[in-house]
Amino acid sequence: MRKYMAELIGTFALVFTGTGAIIINDVSGGVITHVGIALTFGLVVMAVIYAIGDISGAHLNPAVSFGFWVSRRFSGRSVLYYIISQCSGALLASLSLRLLFMEHPTLGATLPAGPVAQSFVMEIILTGFLMFVILNVSSGAKENGLMAGIAVGAVVGLEALFAGPISGASMNPARSLAPALITENLKDLWLYIIAPLTGSYLAVFGCKIVRDKECCSETKSEGI
Repeated sequence: MRKYMAELIGTFALVFTGTGAIIINDVSGGVITHVGIALTFGLVVMAVIYAIGDISGAHLNPAVSFGFWVSRRFSGRSVLYYIISQCSGALLASLSLRLLFMEHPTLGATLPAGPVAQSFVMEIILTGFLMFVILNVSSGAKENGLMAGIAVGAVVGLEALFAGPISGASMNPARSLAPALITENLKDLWLYIIAPLTGSYLAVFGCKIVRDKECCSETKSEGI
């Protein structure tokens, strides 16, 4: 139960601070700036990895849990509970932000800035690169240790920095699901569910190409 609560709290922190930065930037007339928003996402991911990485692995993202499962580093019986915990934490964060900012129309939801196909491909590539880094710096199905926190947080911040204006740089179905549900803006939600899962799936094959054949095998599976 502790690992599920850790995922709930960690994902709450990610969505509350990350989408909160977007909302506060809007209501304050751009005080935080786009760079500040990207840094917020990267820094909170890094902080949460250090805080709970040794407890739950600090996945904070259904696409990451899915990727660890595809790579056979993560027990299949735990995937559903992790995803429920992550989505619950994200929903609680968006509900909290709705209470604080009653009039905000999107609550920091991810929305395509251009063609849907453009954002779809962008999210696949972004999540693929994120999962590729995670697989290469993590231990089993756990993101913990000095390098994991810095590397994963840096990738999240980097991708939010350059791709945020196009697709929102979600890379995380829970992060997109929560504000979309609370604001009832579901039009393009499918994109932010399918694309990250697809990117995470493809990242496993990328890891196998550059690592030895044991990098993603049942011998490293962890039922954390």
